[in-house]
Amino acid sequence: MLVLFETAAGYAVFKVLDEKKLQEVDSLWREFETPEKANKIVKLKHFEKFQDTTEALAASTALVEGKLSKNLKKILKKIVAKDAHEQLAIADAKLGGVIKDKLNLSCIHSPMVTELMRGIRSQIEGLITGLPSREMAAMCLGLAHSLSRYKLKFSPDKVDTMIVQAISLLDDLDKELNNYIMRCREWYGWHFPELGKIVADNLTYCKCVRKVGDRKNFSTCDLSEVLPEEIEEDVKAAAEISMGTEVSEEDINNILHLCDQVIEISEYRTQLYDYLKNRMMAIAPNLTVMVGELVGARLIAHAGSLLNLAKHPASTVQILGAEKALFRALKTKRDTPKFGLIYHASLVGQTTAKNKGKISRMLAAKTALTIRYDALGEDSSAEMGAENRLKVETRLRHLEEKGIRRISGTGKALARADKYQHRSEVKIYDPSGDSTLPAVPKKRKIEEVEEEETEVKARKVKTEIKEEADVEEGEPVKKKKKKKEKKQRAEEEAASAEEPSTSTAVESTEKKKKKKKIKVEQED
Repeated sequence: MLVLFETAAGYAVFKVLDEKKLQEVDSLWREFETPEKANKIVKLKHFEKFQDTTEALAASTALVEGKLSKNLKKILKKIVAKDAHEQLAIADAKLGGVIKDKLNLSCIHSPMVTELMRGIRSQIEGLITGLPSREMAAMCLGLAHSLSRYKLKFSPDKVDTMIVQAISLLDDLDKELNNYIMRCREWYGWHFPELGKIVADNLTYCKCVRKVGDRKNFSTCDLSEVLPEEIEEDVKAAAEISMGTEVSEEDINNILHLCDQVIEISEYRTQLYDYLKNRMMAIAPNLTVMVGELVGARLIAHAGSLLNLAKHPASTVQILGAEKALFRALKTKRDTPKFGLIYHASLVGQTTAKNKGKISRMLAAKTALTIRYDALGEDSSAEMGAENRLKVETRLRHLEEKGIRRISGTGKALARADKYQHRSEVKIYDPSGDSTLPAVPKKRKIEEVEEEETEVKARKVKTEIKEEADVEEGEPVKKKKKKKEKKQRAEEEAASAEEPSTSTAVESTEKKKKKKKIKVEQED
């Protein structure tokens, strides 16, 4: 049996001397306790040393990916072809399959081979002669650094610090340009105020002022390179009847110098934008396809780096840049923001106000996937970003059509699109249900009832006292008292009843009096 062993210094092929001892896998480590014992088990047949670190890196990367390098192919053809009938012990089963297909060699990979490799690695210095330990350690360290750099795909194009600086500088340039142009318009407006209303574009305004200078030169100067013909005629006509003040040559020179600054900064801004666009396509192509160069660069700058941005979940990417509004909403128990920097993406701008929240949530989810693919993936193509953008666009069309159409029993029919009204879902607790006490009007009614009850009780007490006094005086007095009381009750009942006319009331009272008289006579 032959053993293929890979080291940082080169390829080594060993010949197994005693295959019987390899059968005892659990006790195989005892045969490699010392270099002398190890030499009795295996013997070095051939050692192919790497010439430099580049060759070692190419060989190791091929082994990592399970491929057969040219160097290894030559070695196997030379050494193993002589002993083609013997098996070749391989540490990687994938590599063994490739060798078997290309060179038609029988390869073996088992736990026994793993233990054998471990024993050879422990006594590698004693088994490979002519290779100092210091040189071996240096080659291991150099290969480790090179392999790590290759695995991370480290390159200057992948440095996202340049994007953070470029987008920050671009924002600063925009602020400075706005200040300079505002000052230029205000300053030259004292001399030729009509020009600011005719020429709306800031850069064109500065180029026009830079070329002409004093407004008296407008009639003789050719502005066809800067302005269209119609606007040029309007400017020349306005210059002849302008109401601006006269200024000196020194003032004009300072204004022209300011215009030069504005033109130079504008040109540098366009150059910087092109640089940022190219760098974004190199570092984060999928993110650029999803949200654009400026929004993607601002997201990276806000997070600090592309790797830090990849660690954020989609919900954080959605509101990145709106932290102040988020914490203010949480503090005041209001609605939290639905978007931050991602609001400036073209897909969110295309939607209606009703669907902006849904689209921004879906766009943030797909953007988080593309960011992780750009930061941690090996492929540098923008196919994933294009696919995710297409999904968001189809979802956007579906939402827009859903608002216009509704599904009925017979089929699809047009529906009236109602005006969107934003309604807060935050519910306010109503404490009025906590109290079981009656409200104010109920209290008043209860008080009135209590007053009536007290009056009735007082009347009863008075009547009882009067009846006792009547009993002492005699029966005739008692009868008179009863008549008076009956008359009073009859009058009260007549007054409380609502009758249509006074005549019927009088008749009813007379009938009652007659009945009372008849009752009194019967009692007598």
